[in-house]
Amino acid sequence: MDALERLISYIKIDTQSSEESGTHPSTEKQFDLARKLEADLKELGAKDVRLTDKCYVYARIPSNLTEAENAVTPALGLISHMDTSPAASDTDVKPRLIEKYEGGDIALGHGEVLSPKTFPQLELAKGDALLVTDGSTLLGADDKAGVAEIMALVEYLHEHPEHRHGELCIGFTPDEEIGEGAKFFDVKGFGAEVAYTVDGGEIGGIEYENFNAASGTLHIKGVNVHPGSAKNKMVSAVMLGMEFQSLLPPCTPANTEGFEGFFHLCQMKGDESSAELRYIIREHDREKFEGMKKTFLAVAEQLNEKYAHTEAKLTAEVKDSYYNMKEKVEPYPYLIETAREAFRKNDITPSTVAIRGGTDGATLSYMGLPCPNISTGGENFHGIYEYLNVTDFYRMIEVLKTLVTEMIGKKAK
Repeated sequence: MDALERLISYIKIDTQSSEESGTHPSTEKQFDLARKLEADLKELGAKDVRLTDKCYVYARIPSNLTEAENAVTPALGLISHMDTSPAASDTDVKPRLIEKYEGGDIALGHGEVLSPKTFPQLELAKGDALLVTDGSTLLGADDKAGVAEIMALVEYLHEHPEHRHGELCIGFTPDEEIGEGAKFFDVKGFGAEVAYTVDGGEIGGIEYENFNAASGTLHIKGVNVHPGSAKNKMVSAVMLGMEFQSLLPPCTPANTEGFEGFFHLCQMKGDESSAELRYIIREHDREKFEGMKKTFLAVAEQLNEKYAHTEAKLTAEVKDSYYNMKEKVEPYPYLIETAREAFRKNDITPSTVAIRGGTDGATLSYMGLPCPNISTGGENFHGIYEYLNVTDFYRMIEVLKTLVTEMIGKKAK
């Protein structure tokens, strides 16, 4: 099957995860894609294919190397996630192929326009094929592009048994977008010694540094009375929430870049009586990260002291999500250099950048599976302006073919 055709079939399956359900997986519909991948892997001759009750898909492609070569070649994992972000709809996705982008604005539909004025990197795609949305949903290239690229590799190796590679371990995870993609990952059963997540953006990207991440939740009990007689009595919960936000350091995603961390207010709901604010807290430096979490809790206590003479109350909670994988990946420098070489051999300039976000690989690295992240060719994830550079999508499949061969003998280095 053509790789793009396969990708589109995956994109049309709704796999949006949910932060609210409390189940694992967070949505049953993720099994729809998991079952399809399970069947596709079996059809393509993969070994030990299994789908778990937590919606993880695992498979193995046996090595075709000599015993001596296997002794110095690590078992390599390739991992992507099946779910899509809760930030935008994933229902009834209608991908559209632009066979050759000529530059300028792209009318998506529903009055939405994908413009290089807003997204300058779009200009770099002139002359390339693009896959875009219809302006009402996200595309799902994050990370179904990675899933499809891995599956294209599996299909190629099935059809070309002469292509040299060591033991390959394939893994597809649920719930990555809500920070739980590696929660039930069977590292031991997976069998890989090192791995890559195929979950990045612009082609050539190699990422082995990411944010330390935490979620912050603020529950507020207000004091509500009739506004006609509220003087010196009312303490509005939503106003307290606004005051809390004003006391945090003014670092947000909109005014930070590179290694700079932030407090991001994702959701606020409530009324005068009660309110809830949900944050994500991000910082590359571990010491600064710990300080930001303390600040979040301290601001809540500061306001509790200020309003101690009332019945109002703020309850703040902080929960770690994942940590910077850098310290776990750096002892395996061949992982980064092998990826760079695979890109170079396909005439792609590699770029090592820090992730302003997270990936399953961060958690997996702390679970004993060193796991940097590499690109897919997608852009503008988590929204209606998401698109995939299809030309780069096909180039990335070639990179994976090169990568599995370049890994031969690297264990000895």
